[in-house]
Amino acid sequence: MCLMIDEFANDNLRQKWIPQLAGMEKLASYCLTEPDNGSDAGNIKTSAKLHGDNYILNGTKVFISGGGDTDVYVVMCRTGEAGPKGITCMLVEKESPGLAFGQKEKKLGWNSQPTRSVIFEDCQVPVSNVVGNLGDGFKIAMRGLNGGRINVGSCSLGAAQNSLQLTRDYLKVRKQFGKTLDNFQYLQFKLAEMATKLVVSRNIIRTAAISLDNNWPNKVPLCSMAKFFATEECSKVCNDALQLHGGYGYLKDYAIEQYLRDTRVHQILEGTNEVMRMLISRDILTDEERKYV
Repeated sequence: MCLMIDEFANDNLRQKWIPQLAGMEKLASYCLTEPDNGSDAGNIKTSAKLHGDNYILNGTKVFISGGGDTDVYVVMCRTGEAGPKGITCMLVEKESPGLAFGQKEKKLGWNSQPTRSVIFEDCQVPVSNVVGNLGDGFKIAMRGLNGGRINVGSCSLGAAQNSLQLTRDYLKVRKQFGKTLDNFQYLQFKLAEMATKLVVSRNIIRTAAISLDNNWPNKVPLCSMAKFFATEECSKVCNDALQLHGGYGYLKDYAIEQYLRDTRVHQILEGTNEVMRMLISRDILTDEERKYV
């Protein structure tokens, strides 16, 4: 959210929110997904109608990370024509009239993070809280998603890295058939495979981050590749780590089961991995000569 506000918002919004968000005095939520529009972000229905010095928002956003607990909501809403060009980005502060929240969702993982629906019922938002220009919302949303995909891939990488380290330590002390598990060649090979997946994931995430920072023309497919590959492969690493822990890996006394549950959603967040494949293939088909490394 900091990136979107810093890059597109006016000076007043930047001065108000960037120091507080960067210092984590305040927290923000990104409101894009709707009940009938997940991957199809260009067709959101939440509407914003101009009324004097305010926009009046009506609609619902779902699966919002931090919903109800954060201080400001970066909302994509429709101010114009159908399709991506009619979408605008606005900042909605928590105490805004007409802003409400659904019940906290019960999830498979990410249980330390509250997830709720964010509901707008004639919600009043000052015109001064528009981020960028009218109709810039889809562009801003996609800019934010590219960075978010790197973040999600990095989260998977962190969980997988710790899973590998915990598994390595476990194999050194757990004994079967009179010797520790690290003496079994199959398990050594499995650790080697896990470590290789981590190195490749780390490298593709770093390449994507560099492409985004330097505005490379192939930044979108690179960010998509990083998110798709890292979340898929790192989830496999966490699953292998649980398997190598045996029954202990399934217990909540050990961290592995939480890593597996928490990384599963990364294949859905910031655009499903099916959408990532679509973005990658679309770029290849439209520019066969483009280099990715």
